[in-house]
Amino acid sequence: MTHNIACFRCGASLAAMSLPFSRRDQCPECGIELHVCRMCIQYDPRVTDQCREDDAEEVKDKELANFCEWYQPSDSAFDPDAKSEADRAREVLEALFSFPKDGD
Repeated sequence: MTHNIACFRCGASLAAMSLPFSRRDQCPECGIELHVCRMCIQYDPRVTDQCREDDAEEVKDKELANFCEWYQPSDSAFDPDAKSEADRAREVLEALFSFPKDGD
């Protein structure tokens, strides 16, 4: 079965990977784990424990692989606006902490 799921972190297509993702699956582009809260349809930062499933056990780090039995990968986990914001912040930090090279 085909799907349109993309990595929540980098936006890389995961269409070549079969579902369901295993606990050990990683994004082929950035290496982030995929069986994580941030990739789940139940993930919602606006609710208690950031999960809409009341019976799910609390997971502290939403970007680390877990054993949640309610996990279902979401095709809307990637937010291009959030990635752009993170890229801008990274560029500012790199400029702030970069050192001039010899000859500059």
